Amino acid sequence: MTTEQKEFVRATVPVLKEHGVALTTYFYNRMLTHNPELKNVFNSANQRTGAQPTALAMSVLAYAEHIDNPGVLTQAVGRIAHKHVSLDIRPEQYAIVGKHLLASIREVLGEAAGPELMDAWTAAYNQLAQILIGAEANLYQGSVDKEGGWSSWRPFVVRQKVRESAEITSFYLYPTDGGKVADFLPGQYITVRLFVPELNVLQPRQYSLSCAPNGNYYRISVKRESGDQQRPAGYVSNMLHHQVQEGAILEVAPPAGDFTLDMDKTSPAVFISGGVGLTPFMSMLEYLIQAGKDRPITWIHGCRGYEVHAFKDTVSELSERHGVMSVHTFYDQLEDQTQDNYYEGYVDLSKVKDAIVPQADYYICGPGIFIKKHFDYLRSEGVDASAIHFEEFGPAILVVA
Repeated sequence: MTTEQKEFVRATVPVLKEHGVALTTYFYNRMLTHNPELKNVFNSANQRTGAQPTALAMSVLAYAEHIDNPGVLTQAVGRIAHKHVSLDIRPEQYAIVGKHLLASIREVLGEAAGPELMDAWTAAYNQLAQILIGAEANLYQGSVDKEGGWSSWRPFVVRQKVRESAEITSFYLYPTDGGKVADFLPGQYITVRLFVPELNVLQPRQYSLSCAPNGNYYRISVKRESGDQQRPAGYVSNMLHHQVQEGAILEVAPPAGDFTLDMDKTSPAVFISGGVGLTPFMSMLEYLIQAGKDRPITWIHGCRGYEVHAFKDTVSELSERHGVMSVHTFYDQLEDQTQDNYYEGYVDLSKVKDAIVPQADYYICGPGIFIKKHFDYLRSEGVDASAIHFEEFGPAILVVA
C-alpha cells in the first residue's frame, strides 16, 4: 500500500468508530442476499444477535488503526485464521467477501466514498486477505500432515452420549472410516456441522474438546441453550440434545484454536471457569494427569448450582489422583454451608487469594464480563498480563491483546 492509501484508510477511523456496526450489518445482509450459499458458513444466531457484525466492525476498526504496522495484529490474525479453518473457509471465498464489503463501504458512505478512498480500501482488503490466506494455508497443511489428520469435513459417528448435568451432555465421536483422529493441543475445539430444517441450511458450531488427546475419538460437551429475551434458543445445541442419538453421523472439521495449554511449563496452573466454560479445562486437566505432570493445579469453577454442575465427580476424582490440586466451587445459592471449598455467590478470586501467586499461569473461560472481571482482579494483584490466558466463546475479533 502507498503512504497516501494508508492515510485514506486512517481517515475512515472516526466513521468506523461511529457507524462500523451499521456498515457491517449492511454488509452481511448484502452478501447473504446475493450469495445465499454462505448461510451454510455463518452462525445464524450470531447474525440475529448482532455478535458477528459487531465482531467484524471491531476487526475492521483495529485493522484501520494499525494499517501502518499490521504486524502488531499477528496474534489476533492467528486466532481468526484458526476460526476460518474450523469453518473450512477457502481462498476463493475472500473474493466474494471483498466484493460485498467494498460495495457496502461505497453504498453506505455515499459521496464520501470517492475513488481514492475506494482504491485505498481495495488495497487494504487485499493485503489483509493475503495475510489470512497465508496463515490459513499453513494451518490446513498442518492438519493434513498429522497422523489421522484431514482437511475440510469428515464424517464421525456418535458412539456414546453421556449426560454430565441438567444442561450439559457429552458426545463421544469416532471417525466412520475407522481410522485414527489427529492429536490436538488441550484447549482446542472442533466444529460440528448439522442441517437445520427450520433454517433450511447447514449450521456449523464450535465446541471445545473436553478430553485429553487419545488418537481414537473426540469428546465434546455441549450446553443446551434454552434461550432468553436477549438470545434465542440454540438450534444446533437443542438438536444435539434432543435429536442426535448414539449411532448418528455428524460432519466434523479438524481441531483448531489458539487457546491452549503450554505443555512445557512447570509453573502452577490456575483454571477459572464459569458454566460451560470448564470444557477446555477438562482437556487440559486430563492431559496433565494422564501425562504424569506434577504441575500444581488450582481449579476454580462457578455455576448456578449442583444440578447444572458438570464433571463435578470427575474433577474430584482427578484431583485425588493428581495430589497437588485444589478445587474451589462457587454456586449462586449454596444449600450445604458446611462443605469445604464451596462458596455462595459468583466466582470471587479474593476468597481464594492463596491461589493467586505471581509465578502461576492463569486460564479463564466464560462470558466476556466474567473474563474482564477476573483479568482486572489478577492485574490488580500484580499478575503480569502475559500470564493470563482467556477465551470467550463467540466470533473471533481482530484486536490487539
